[in-house]
Amino acid sequence: MSRYLDMVDSPEHVKRLTPQQLTALAEDIREELITKLAKAGGHLGPNLGVVELTIALHRVFSTPKDKFVWDVSHQVYVHKLLTGRKDRFHTIRQTDGLNGFALRTESEHDSFGAGHAGTALSAALGMCAARDQRKSNEHVVCVFGDAALTNGVSFEALNNIAHTTKKFIGILNDNEWSIAKNVGAISGYLNKLITNPTYNQLQKDFESFMRGTPRGEITYKLGQKVEEAVKGVVKELTLRHTPASKEETDGRGGFGSSLIFEELGVRYLGPIDGHNLPLLIEALEFAKNCDYPIVLHVLTKKGKGFDAALKQPEKFHGLGPYCATTGETPAAKPGTPPAYQDVFGQTLVKLCQKDATLVGITAAMPTGTGLKHLEKALPTRYYDVGIAEEHAVIFAAGMATMGFHPVVAIYSTFLQRAYDCIHHDVCLQDLPVIFCMDRAGLSANDGPTHHGLFDIAYLRCLPNVIAMAPKDEDELADMMFTASLQKHPTFIRYPRGSGEGVPIKEVPALLEVGKAEVTRNFAQTGGKKVALFGLGQMHSIARKTADLLAEDGFDVAVINPRWTKPIDAGTHEFFGRAADLVITLEDHVLMGGYGSTVLEHFAEARITTPVARIGWPDQFIEHASSVDYLRKKHGLTAEHTAALAKTRLAAPAIEQVDFRAA
Repeated sequence: MSRYLDMVDSPEHVKRLTPQQLTALAEDIREELITKLAKAGGHLGPNLGVVELTIALHRVFSTPKDKFVWDVSHQVYVHKLLTGRKDRFHTIRQTDGLNGFALRTESEHDSFGAGHAGTALSAALGMCAARDQRKSNEHVVCVFGDAALTNGVSFEALNNIAHTTKKFIGILNDNEWSIAKNVGAISGYLNKLITNPTYNQLQKDFESFMRGTPRGEITYKLGQKVEEAVKGVVKELTLRHTPASKEETDGRGGFGSSLIFEELGVRYLGPIDGHNLPLLIEALEFAKNCDYPIVLHVLTKKGKGFDAALKQPEKFHGLGPYCATTGETPAAKPGTPPAYQDVFGQTLVKLCQKDATLVGITAAMPTGTGLKHLEKALPTRYYDVGIAEEHAVIFAAGMATMGFHPVVAIYSTFLQRAYDCIHHDVCLQDLPVIFCMDRAGLSANDGPTHHGLFDIAYLRCLPNVIAMAPKDEDELADMMFTASLQKHPTFIRYPRGSGEGVPIKEVPALLEVGKAEVTRNFAQTGGKKVALFGLGQMHSIARKTADLLAEDGFDVAVINPRWTKPIDAGTHEFFGRAADLVITLEDHVLMGGYGSTVLEHFAEARITTPVARIGWPDQFIEHASSVDYLRKKHGLTAEHTAALAKTRLAAPAIEQVDFRAA
């Protein structure tokens, strides 16, 4: 059976379809999303929600001349299907396949790359300014979610739009979710827009415009029947009833007289039913012809067209393989170790039950970080601040000044967004905030926007920092307990996925700060000595390397450094002087990482033993189907490490100079 999707090889083909054919195309796309993503997973829910919106965008505008900027851009799967990439769609997020986000190097239709929330409004405004400077006539359309409005940079952009350009089109894709349910006053504000409509002059302009187009009267009447919130599709917030409380008023005995967008000089149109294609097309045509900045408020359903995704929007935001019929996901294999995020969450609950100063803070990632466990067990000790990492860090700093030990759970890659806050508000004041950085290392399917490969480098230069990395899930619990007793900023980095399968002690141990663990010492066999310093999850690679080298007669020691700041000077110096070769292994970029720390320390201690470093190269690491594939490709394996050791020790020795005698 032929599908309209099979006939669409470029955006131009979308423009040739009739309204009825566009509706059929939407159904084809939903089927494609559900069936193709079932095998390897992906961001299903967000893309099911923007099917009609994406079709309408390509119907009205013409990429690549016109520019679409997608906030986060995890919802660009439909865009990719319509821009010549449908034949490769089955490869999305897989090795050598399509990227799961917008990627400028992948297609001329991807005008701006993304992966983090809150960037689209600023980027789109920059494009508008460039267009105005060169006096060209392309349209720039920014698609941003309601969750992006919890991010401060979005408001920085909104503050500048009206003063920068006369031609700006924003699409507020409102589905009430980020990954988890949206929180805070902004979500409540948007709900008021939906449920309390009054209408302004723009309503009349829009009605006249729609009635003046072919079949416009029919389209407009259909639009009136969508729901109360859609009537006229234009409103300005002027609530006529008595305010519920004094705090809700604007000081004049009533609610504020206009929308926040209008106050910032951006006209507002909406809310619009985001699944009504004729209405969307008419609204976008209207926006296209406006000579002032405008935001269209589009209401969509995350997961529309797939019952399982509608019922569990958080789960189906992004997931692995699932059944395309029922939505069920494969059960974990018996004996699978717990995920680090769950070990973190469950350990924090136990610690909070014994220590009243501990609280948990997340930036819209309760499930991904494991803080769902705390929310369920001790909801009054749990805070979700939305997609606002900077606020999360400074919020924690404020609590820390009042005698609390806030635990901030944020992915390593997202914590980069709050670097100045870490520096200025936490470390400079030497506050006891605990940072638990999930996804340190690779997030293989998501790719470079989500890999957490830079945190050791960006933290090691800051004074007052205590930083560590557990070799397994039991040591993660020990480090969390240890961190809860410190009076300084502490950071714990750990990977995505399952632990090593070691038993977790009922009562975590207190670790000595800055003290490494020797898990295998030299056996004094007479063979050449190799000291392997395996940090975090690379400790298991170090152990496997040791076994390979021992089979060939090398005398091997394995050390679990535990701490990246401060490092154990005594242990590093002892093995540095005793070994013929030192190898450091880290799940981090080599430049500025743990191995760099060891090199610097050896230089200062005048230890001349050669050091080989295993880690990620000075480049952004691509996405792939698995972490194992990328490690093998880039040499982060036991086999490569053992081969490197043999090569280094087989090379002619460099004459050593005794600088002390100079």
